[in-house]
Amino acid sequence: MSATEQLSIRVEPTQQSRLSQVDFNNLTFGQIMSDHMLVAEYNDGEWTDVSILPYGDLTVSPSMSALHYGQAIFEGVKGYKFADGTVSIFRPEKNWERFNKSASRLQMPEVPEEIFLGGLKKLLDVDRNWVPSKEGTSLYIRPFMFATEAALGVHPSISYKFIIITCPVGAYYSKPISLKVETHYTRAAEGGVGFSKNAGNYALSLYPTQLANDAGYDQIMWTDAKEHRYIEEAGTANLIFRIGDSIITPHGDTILHGVTRRTIMELAEKWGYKAEQRKVSVQELIEGIENGTVSEAFAAGTAATITHISSIGFEGNDYHLPPVEGREFANKVLSYLNALRYGEIEDPFGWNYIV
Repeated sequence: MSATEQLSIRVEPTQQSRLSQVDFNNLTFGQIMSDHMLVAEYNDGEWTDVSILPYGDLTVSPSMSALHYGQAIFEGVKGYKFADGTVSIFRPEKNWERFNKSASRLQMPEVPEEIFLGGLKKLLDVDRNWVPSKEGTSLYIRPFMFATEAALGVHPSISYKFIIITCPVGAYYSKPISLKVETHYTRAAEGGVGFSKNAGNYALSLYPTQLANDAGYDQIMWTDAKEHRYIEEAGTANLIFRIGDSIITPHGDTILHGVTRRTIMELAEKWGYKAEQRKVSVQELIEGIENGTVSEAFAAGTAATITHISSIGFEGNDYHLPPVEGREFANKVLSYLNALRYGEIEDPFGWNYIV
């Protein structure tokens, strides 16, 4: 029996779809929400009232604990439409696993598979017409959970709300990006919550990112909190480099272990590259760019997919990467993933979760 069949999900269809108002040839990222959302409540130690409702505003208490103490986590998943109309979600079970790791770290209840995956599948079945089919587009899926107890006091909430919303999107980045190596501000420290996808990790990134934008860069390249010697991740994605014949990504408990990152490293290994998860120093990267051993650098994430890095700013100097057209590995993996996710080639890994 499937996860969806195990769970009774009440569906309240919208009375007026907004689908006809959407220009699918001109999609911006995260601005247009689909007709429905999945909502589940956690009270008295159990999940209840799992429903698919018309997308709309929520009513919350001013004393709701998430607003004061930050118990809020989320995920990013994508859905795709094949040429024959089949709707597929890319590796959502990995997002479910990571979501529950985030929940555990923030002392929040885990979401059962039948609610996360079963509910997600049912939601996309209801809103399957919102999944765009144009090349380069997808349905961005945002599962999230937050504490709802209406009381002040620093303790884990006794109640929570789990929601999934979706939105049709185009590309997150439309061109290669420039990154500024951050050597003052810190995203995460060892023993902290860097590996979790919680709201606070993103809130603290906004000010230093704005400083980088003001200096002419698109995003930040975070470094370790202790010495600012080792590269961690970009502001909105993981980082992957080709150094010599190795495909390398920074690794550690301060880094979000992205599903796209994991997928790329698995493909690299399958294709015969040396795939490494290890510390990468700023010095190694800069010297590698200068002497030509660093031939590729890109950001990888659900929203970003694969975004080439054009240059890296460090201590007042800009270091430029080779032209995008000649980047063998990143272009190969992007082409392969696009073909796989849109159902143009066989899926030998079982990564496409068919709705």
